[in-house]
Amino acid sequence: MKKLAFVCIVLLISCGIALNSWFYSPISLDDNSYLLIEKGDSTAAVARKLNENKVINKPWLFKLSARIAGLDKKLKTGEYLFSGNVSMKQVLDKLANGEVIYRKITLPEGLTSAQMVTIINEEPLLSGEITEVIKEGELLPETYSFVRGEPKNNIVLRAKKAMREFAENQWNARDEIVPVKNINQLIILASIIEKETALENERGLVASVFVNRLIKGMKLQTDPTVIYALTNGEKELGRPLFRKDLKTDSPYNTYKYYGLPPTPICNPGKASIAAAANPEYSNYLYFVADGNGGHNFATSLKEHNSNVAEWKKSKK
Repeated sequence: MKKLAFVCIVLLISCGIALNSWFYSPISLDDNSYLLIEKGDSTAAVARKLNENKVINKPWLFKLSARIAGLDKKLKTGEYLFSGNVSMKQVLDKLANGEVIYRKITLPEGLTSAQMVTIINEEPLLSGEITEVIKEGELLPETYSFVRGEPKNNIVLRAKKAMREFAENQWNARDEIVPVKNINQLIILASIIEKETALENERGLVASVFVNRLIKGMKLQTDPTVIYALTNGEKELGRPLFRKDLKTDSPYNTYKYYGLPPTPICNPGKASIAAAANPEYSNYLYFVADGNGGHNFATSLKEHNSNVAEWKKSKK
């Protein structure tokens, strides 16, 4: 009897040692292995996926260990990456701690909402459809993180919130000289600045030109608003503006109508919103491309016409 008990104890110890070894010994993975745990996946389903991807080789031990540790109900959904040498314990800890992979999607500055919606819809790792109503200028251009399978609406909501919070901060810190009545008008002004220049050191000066013209009651006369009038922000114009385009009867045509257009013409980035809220001080009323990616600024029409002549000469 004692001999049998001794044998049983030895067997138990041996089994324990073996289980412990299997649980802590790493498996060498040849390639990166991606695993998606979906909502509703049981521990058995997770073990099966891990085994199929050769991350573990004893799914029964994974299930047993998860249950003993009280983690079988705590495995987090999401996408996981396993690489190199990884033990079953490391796998279990990673899943229980929710160490998921975060993907990224970038919404560039100056795109219309329709163009940003296209980018979101074309991201294959996002799910569902966009059902949120999106107005022009509501989405903050930024790089957003997401987990695989996350709803597309989440990106939209995050971009809306980011725009709202940043615009409110800039509105509260704005220079009182800026002739805008509300946050929406601030975004409208910023959207025009965004489309007029991509140079960081020019945004403040471009903003000052539009602010000066608004204060003096002059028409803004900015080409991007005419382009928006022609495309409604749904596509690229695909050609230069013609003189006849400047006569387009649209509230967005700032060659025809005074003041700001009724809505933003794109989604401006942080730098353009900041420039709209706090432009540089200047007496400039005009600017034209300098042929080198920037602009020449002028305080008088005579000086502006001279700059235009230089620009035309540079094009030849």
